[in-house]
Amino acid sequence: MDKKLFRALNQFTGHYRYLDIIMIMISKKLRYLFAFILLLMWFRNNFHKRIASFAGISAIITFLLTSVIKSFYFKPRPFLKKRVNLLAPVPSKKNSTFPSKHTTLAFAVAISVLFYKRTLGFILSILAFLSGFSRIWMGQHYPSDIIGSAVIGSIIATCVNFSASFWEPFITRVIHGYNRFISLK
Repeated sequence: MDKKLFRALNQFTGHYRYLDIIMIMISKKLRYLFAFILLLMWFRNNFHKRIASFAGISAIITFLLTSVIKSFYFKPRPFLKKRVNLLAPVPSKKNSTFPSKHTTLAFAVAISVLFYKRTLGFILSILAFLSGFSRIWMGQHYPSDIIGSAVIGSIIATCVNFSASFWEPFITRVIHGYNRFISLK
């Protein structure tokens, strides 16, 4: 089923030039948009600094967990098993297809923001979905890799949100320290 769905989606790659360009751009550049949005939130007010902090914590934990999973579990990328329509940049053959770092990080940030800012979080969730979809389109991940990665990122963001009281003292100190530093200038 996973391979059939992959083939159904990937078969169009290379046939629609502008769509290929959009998918490459989403895959390569969307993470910068997420970082830019968090940066903008950080410079607004303390409420938005807290949201950016929770999203940052979720992203860091997600990145670490993804790295641990990849060091213990290897699943070959689609282009190593069969002939697929592949768009550049081509990832290393040594990297596991599961979990997708792009997708886990995008969903960790999107869901973190969703808890506090529904509209922005919803928009980021759609962009996170597009990030994952672009990875399938480009021939770099199977659909199950993307779904599993979305679940991992979402679960981590949810756990960070539900354990907010644990993170709150740290976040408060960081925000207070930053505000003091800025007021000294």
